[in-house]
Amino acid sequence: MSWRRLPFLLPAGLALLLGVDAGLRLLGVPALPLSQRLPVVHGPLLVLGFVGTLVALERAVALRRPAGYAAPALLGAGGLLLVAPLPLRAGQSLSTAGAVALVAVYVALWRRQRDDAVLIQALGAVLATGGALLWLGSVAVPRLLPWLAGFVVLTIAGERLELARLQILSSWGAAALVLTAAAVTVSAVASLLWPTVGFPLLGVSVLALVGWLAAHDVARRTVHAVGLPRFIAVCLLAGYAWLAVAGGTWLLAGPVLDGPAYDAAVHAVFLGFTLSMIMAHAPVILPAVLRVRLPYRAAMYAPALLLQASLAVRALVGDAWGVDVARRAGGIGNAAAVLLFLGVMVWSASSRREPGRRRPAYRAADTAPPPQVPASRGTLTVGAVR
Repeated sequence: MSWRRLPFLLPAGLALLLGVDAGLRLLGVPALPLSQRLPVVHGPLLVLGFVGTLVALERAVALRRPAGYAAPALLGAGGLLLVAPLPLRAGQSLSTAGAVALVAVYVALWRRQRDDAVLIQALGAVLATGGALLWLGSVAVPRLLPWLAGFVVLTIAGERLELARLQILSSWGAAALVLTAAAVTVSAVASLLWPTVGFPLLGVSVLALVGWLAAHDVARRTVHAVGLPRFIAVCLLAGYAWLAVAGGTWLLAGPVLDGPAYDAAVHAVFLGFTLSMIMAHAPVILPAVLRVRLPYRAAMYAPALLLQASLAVRALVGDAWGVDVARRAGGIGNAAAVLLFLGVMVWSASSRREPGRRRPAYRAADTAPPPQVPASRGTLTVGAVR
């Protein structure tokens, strides 16, 4: 294990656990009384403190420069300060500084190699920075949802673009995703300035992005494989379906700042889409970043399936039909899925017993035909951080 990188990861893990506790409290479920501020910072804590720190750490490893680690350090510390007994602005300021540092990392990666995937992820980091700045300026979190959602959506879309190239993607195919990413960015800004126009535009942009991913992602083929490639594909396709739910909600419902539609959109993006993507990539990215062995095990399906089932109960029954008990039960299931996922990851990494059928370490060739072009240096692939 790379112990030097572990301190950057620990704040992200703590932010995730605190976010789960905050989510349970918002549902009215008994939870640990860790901080009275938790329900207020629930969203930014998970998006910037957890997801942002993970993304920034992987990018810093890809950059291979000490200065790059300022981004995960600031985002991780900012997340912890959000719940500390200090003025809220302390955590907000560090989170904003971390987002700015992440943009700087992408600028350095872009200078190394002008790559469409890096450009798309950089647009996501710009949205994260804008959202953090606006939150620091006292803009309510529900109004910032498109900015925070755009950050995670574009970050993941850029990563999937790199893998799509293993199918010899045409230059027009890559350009179409760049244009779609630009539309997501513009619509996120418009949602704040002109909500009645911006939210439906965001919905259209997100649905277009889902359509691109569904058409080009290698997951459409590897879902018929076995072992790790199939597990990754199942999580990816489920994530795309939930992102389509969020896009459809914004398109049909327009500005959603509270109520069942807001709950459904928020958790479709940040649980259904984002957490499914994290589950898919954890067996690949964590070994590359921490240099720790994390073999695939069939038990990894348990938290993934629990997440999908509980989110369906929450959003498609609780929110769509106004069944409060279903929304609460689904939320408890969401929290259980997160905790089970962490448990399975720790068990898989620490267990000395190999799975029944041993497989070689994950390679890009496991999820696509033999690559014709080497993976771009500095993009979100295993080759970039190996």
